[in-house]
Amino acid sequence: MAQRHRKMERQGVGRVLRILRNQLPRLRAGPHQDNPGEGAKELERTQEHALPSFAGGQHFFEYLVVVSLKKKRSGDDYEPTITYQFPKRENLLRGQQEEEERLLSAIPLFCFPDGNEWAPLTEYPRETFSFVLTNVDGSRKIGYCRRLLPAGPGPRLPKVYCIISCIGCFGLFSKILDEVEKRHQISMAVIYPFMQGLREAAFPAPGKTVTLKSFIPDSGTEFISLTRPLDSHLEHVDFSSLLHCLSFEQIIQIFASAVLERKIIFLAEGLSTLSQCIHAAAALLYPFSWAHTYIPVVPERLLDTVCCPTPFMVGVQMRFRQEVMDSPMEEVLLVNLCEGTFLLSVGDEKDILPPKLQDDILNSLGRGIELKTPEEINEHVSGPFVQFFVKTVGHYASYIKRESNGQGYFQERSFYKALASKTNRRFVKKFVKTQLFSLFIQEAEKSKNPPAGYFQKKILEYEEQKKQKKTREKTDTRTVVNRRD
Repeated sequence: MAQRHRKMERQGVGRVLRILRNQLPRLRAGPHQDNPGEGAKELERTQEHALPSFAGGQHFFEYLVVVSLKKKRSGDDYEPTITYQFPKRENLLRGQQEEEERLLSAIPLFCFPDGNEWAPLTEYPRETFSFVLTNVDGSRKIGYCRRLLPAGPGPRLPKVYCIISCIGCFGLFSKILDEVEKRHQISMAVIYPFMQGLREAAFPAPGKTVTLKSFIPDSGTEFISLTRPLDSHLEHVDFSSLLHCLSFEQIIQIFASAVLERKIIFLAEGLSTLSQCIHAAAALLYPFSWAHTYIPVVPERLLDTVCCPTPFMVGVQMRFRQEVMDSPMEEVLLVNLCEGTFLLSVGDEKDILPPKLQDDILNSLGRGIELKTPEEINEHVSGPFVQFFVKTVGHYASYIKRESNGQGYFQERSFYKALASKTNRRFVKKFVKTQLFSLFIQEAEKSKNPPAGYFQKKILEYEEQKKQKKTREKTDTRTVVNRRD
């Protein structure tokens, strides 16, 4: 069954890739066209510095690009085009060059997913959003975007600053985009030394800070501190938008649909709301990872994605609502974030999770809603869902039997039969067939020891609580017996 599921998934991914190949313009990042002056041109001609090697460290980003709208030669439509790129890579091998061209040709489409019908504007609300590009091997690159109206007199077109990175840390990159935007208002030339310094810095460990020294004309030298959250499993997400748009009951139903790897579509007006809500929904699955089609903001040209037969989690702008509703879709959960409603559903979303555990999540979410900081809100929302997995599958490590060579083999039947509750057992029998669980358990089979992460910490805490409860019950029983005697 797992092999058949993977085959269908490859077919679904292949279908999306074919759409991309057929419809994406073959854009190349030519010389930037923002006319920053000779200083910037000289900087652009400078070859990329060799990057130092950091033990265990990752680099912040791969590219910074500016995507602008350029009028097509025929008609009144505009075409998104890369007008600035850092770094400019040279001396690439043929395979690397082809990969770079594919990446750079896809970026403009996701920076302007709304289509090509634009007109110069005098006002435009700034939007911060992100998109995800998935490679055939399953690896992902994240595009962190800031779309705004550049400074200047009269009507003008919005542009997008986009940072491409393999690292998921939305808050950190939002701060970096603030710095990029501030420098771009002065000159493109001022962006280069800041981004070069960032590129040469190692990505900090959880809870650590990296400080960059940067010079800005008329302001002098600035020190910019970038701190990574201590709890790294939530650093790429902000649950505030999801809580603002939906009730706790609806969030639980979305979680239940995602756990069984169904098709989920989010509709919203703003790009920020759309990308934040879909990232939040995927984050509820921790410690498991959504391995299927995942597009936080679907470009107009890729709306056919909603017809894929395999699981997907996608976001679509409200302006394309009718196109989505008219598409041939089966067993999909269609979420209207603007009105807080489900436009389409399978109908059994309330019955997927075990009732007792579902009530536990709901009760936990209902407590402490007065929390203020994003970190407190994230922990408050994520915690009950992590606890759900602790109670249902937290005993997985005890059912991986290892041979003398260290290779582990998961004992599936014994694993779910170990659950005392019939409703929990019925749920887990379904869950172990998903790719969410299969990929997780494959990694666990390879590792001789459970990973020392947040999930394992919660498992140990839960097991300790059960031991203490048993001890108290034994003590209470002996006390009652002694009283009778």
